[in-house]
Amino acid sequence: MPRPGERVLVTGATGFVGGAVRPALRAAGWQVRCLTRSTRPLPADRDDEWAQGDIADEAAVARALTGCRAALYLVHQMGDGDDFHRREVASARSFARAAAAAGVKRIVYLGGMLPRQGASEHLQSRREVGEALRAGPVPAVELRASMIIGHGSLSWLIVRDLAARLPVMVLPSWLKSRTQPVAIDDVVVALVRALEVDLFGDAHFDLPGPETLSGAEILDATARALGLGPPWKVNVPLLTPRLSSLWVRFVTRARWSVARQVVIGLTHDLVAKDEGFWPRIGYGARLPFAEAARRALAAEPDGTTPGPWGVVERMRKLVAALTPA
Repeated sequence: MPRPGERVLVTGATGFVGGAVRPALRAAGWQVRCLTRSTRPLPADRDDEWAQGDIADEAAVARALTGCRAALYLVHQMGDGDDFHRREVASARSFARAAAAAGVKRIVYLGGMLPRQGASEHLQSRREVGEALRAGPVPAVELRASMIIGHGSLSWLIVRDLAARLPVMVLPSWLKSRTQPVAIDDVVVALVRALEVDLFGDAHFDLPGPETLSGAEILDATARALGLGPPWKVNVPLLTPRLSSLWVRFVTRARWSVARQVVIGLTHDLVAKDEGFWPRIGYGARLPFAEAARRALAAEPDGTTPGPWGVVERMRKLVAALTPA
């Protein structure tokens, strides 16, 4: 537990994971300072402090880190241009330097689970960011997750929209790849406890969920959570991830530049080497996919999805409700 008054800096504080972890940090006794690159007026938040600055601006980062005992590194620059890989690694190196100068004692980074071979540029960048942080003077814990399930997760949004909107879909070979989706609730616990976990040597850990599922199984389970039947699938083995990302772009609300990298990253299995981090932090049962999906859907704002795809979703649900089981 942190001592009274100890402060943690949360980068990416307005993002999906940052927004989820901040209340848990406060509940654990941390004072939370949030770093945002937004140039709009900083939030008038009674619970957290806010600092403005880009993660690539070492001087702004140094100011934000002043007085912090720990930091959560939750940013990525994917989608901000073709050279995101280089800029992500450079930002991680400068952050590690600034953290050391500020006297920070621990950095926790949420990265991506790596395939045995053939990592996409997105996952290669995540790996190298983790390596850059762990190579710095401040002890760092790297947690590697694959698909995170929760409202606000881009990978979940892709899955949710495909399952909700397509009664029939082509089945490219990459949807046979397996992964271990993890609930945002479990990720939050892991991040908070990683701030205090004992470190021995090179601290990087996989963060798997409790089930190993193929992409096709994830789509079917998501359809069930929506109250729909599983989509009919037509096998098209020659449909590459790059081509598949085009229909993902058409069907889902996910930001294209980021979604494209996520889909390309699904070519190979993303399965943990071990599950040792969970017992290490004394954490028991993790949420199964069905419950994580139910919570993600329950967290969606009230009201119907606008536009033509909203009509498709409502029609599919109406047909499912009128169809005998």
